[in-house]
Amino acid sequence: MILAKRFALSLAAIVLSTGAVMAFETWPDLPVAIKNGIAARAGDTAYVGLGSAGTDFYALDLANPGRGWVQCATFTGPPTNGAAAAVSDKRILVFSGNGKANADDSSPVIFDTVYAYDTDADRWSKLDTQTPVGLSGAKAVTLNDGRILIIGGYNKWLFDRYAADVNAIDKGKDPESFKKLVDSYMGMQPKDYRWNDKILIYDPAGNSWHMLADNPFLPNCDPAVVARGEDRFMLVSGEIKPGLRTPEVKSLQFKDQEASWLRLADLPSVSGSEPQEGVAGAFAAAAGDDVLVAGGTNFKGAQANAKAGKWFAHDGLKKCWRDEVYAFDVNGWRQVGKLPRGIAYGASFSVPDGLLIAGGEDGDGEPRAEVFLLRWDGEKISIEK
Repeated sequence: MILAKRFALSLAAIVLSTGAVMAFETWPDLPVAIKNGIAARAGDTAYVGLGSAGTDFYALDLANPGRGWVQCATFTGPPTNGAAAAVSDKRILVFSGNGKANADDSSPVIFDTVYAYDTDADRWSKLDTQTPVGLSGAKAVTLNDGRILIIGGYNKWLFDRYAADVNAIDKGKDPESFKKLVDSYMGMQPKDYRWNDKILIYDPAGNSWHMLADNPFLPNCDPAVVARGEDRFMLVSGEIKPGLRTPEVKSLQFKDQEASWLRLADLPSVSGSEPQEGVAGAFAAAAGDDVLVAGGTNFKGAQANAKAGKWFAHDGLKKCWRDEVYAFDVNGWRQVGKLPRGIAYGASFSVPDGLLIAGGEDGDGEPRAEVFLLRWDGEKISIEK
């Protein structure tokens, strides 16, 4: 049986410099803190789970959020982080991710598995297929015909080998070997990581894979992705190698069995003194005709290091959890406010009033359970808890 959780809700409001918010409490927090998990929406139900929540999976009725989150069937695979997920025909498909295949394994691997959650039956099953490449950090979107388009993803062979090699060295006893290995891996140029540079199509009906086309841009992981019409998607920023983001924004259109790309305006500079590094793990959603992008992580100075040929671009730099909120409309990008704190790697949902944020990772690297609405009226943002 699905177990419901009750939450004690109190009226609260956070006022931003961009405008006031009505004191109206709507959104219950997650039952547990979750980062690096999956998020999917089937009809009026939002689903969040896995990642730091292990095998836990939860659902929220967006039409009646006061009922709170309910616990769904436990995921039947090993705990996975950074998996790609999409909905097709009342099933949530979960691709790849990374973690330990067995709890006592010494190092994680990138999985090549596909699992399906039946939203009607509240049941998980492992599908008889394998991902063609590693898809940890990839993004999956559902096409109009029910097939699933997937872009990005770490190279499984390189990741698995590096993770095993790092775990085999005792850093305390042999710091020089450890540093040499890390410097060698982190010092590669983006193309040397061999991330997935193909556009993949998975057909749930036939349980089959098709390689559609090459990605003309550098493949990246953990971009923000927003649906912008029938089989058209916006990809915002993301990581092009460990520690290095890109401010690039692209549009991907799937039509007549072909994919076409369009380079859009980059994310704007944070300020006159701080250029845009790009962000990974940001929250994003369509808000009416506009797009909201919030949060994410980066390393200040990584872009400058890369341009100078220092490809271990984040070496010695402090990781930043961003709190900026950007809006994209017919006039392009602009910064429209800030989150209550820097946060990334959580769940995003488009709701009538704006962007719903659930969970994520804070500036201490800890998962969070809070859920709140980033309300957008076309001119200013406000936060409703």
